[in-house]
Amino acid sequence: MSGVVKLQASDGHELDAYVAEPDGKPWGALVVVQEIFGVNQHMRSVADRFAQEGFYAVVPALFDRVEPNVELTDDGTQKGMALAQKIDINDALKDVDAALQYAAKKTGKPAGVVGYCYGGTLAWLSATRLSPAAAVGYYGGQIGRFAQESPRSPVLLHFGKQDGHIPQADVEKVHAAHPEVEICWYDAGHAFNNDTRASYNAEAAKEAMARTLAFFNRHL
Repeated sequence: MSGVVKLQASDGHELDAYVAEPDGKPWGALVVVQEIFGVNQHMRSVADRFAQEGFYAVVPALFDRVEPNVELTDDGTQKGMALAQKIDINDALKDVDAALQYAAKKTGKPAGVVGYCYGGTLAWLSATRLSPAAAVGYYGGQIGRFAQESPRSPVLLHFGKQDGHIPQADVEKVHAAHPEVEICWYDAGHAFNNDTRASYNAEAAKEAMARTLAFFNRHL
């Protein structure tokens, strides 16, 4: 079962969120954080996939702070980047936190967070500034900027070896500062998990998902 709900952040901002529920009682709760394309069909399908695994999944519409109902595809990359730049990172985290609290309240369980691209960076910052039960980040492009922040939660990070958007040196900053953080590399490029894009790599996506599920099984 799925649908759209309203969330309220700590500063009073109201935003939409897509919710995907498992058929039975959820065994875990997750916040799924969007790429720069908004809460589009792909992000809804990611949440649906987690729901199939027994998670209560919530996808907050972070772009609601500047424009509601944003659903972009590949040709909307520039617009998505422009929208993301208009949102203060701390305000985006308020919206993620609202989703974490909502998911936890609905399930009675501490919620984890998993994010992709733009959301991958926010997953890392959720671990360092909020209190998710665990955090998984896929190819977070700005992670090098925040490598010195210390996570409060267990973290797993996924990166592609051929990702031209994220210098390996940025990831090495995280590894050097926090050797306890799990970092996995794949023979793939950026957005390897997005099956609507040319960069999709089925083998890497499958392997990363298996590791993600195992990680959440340990920590949620």
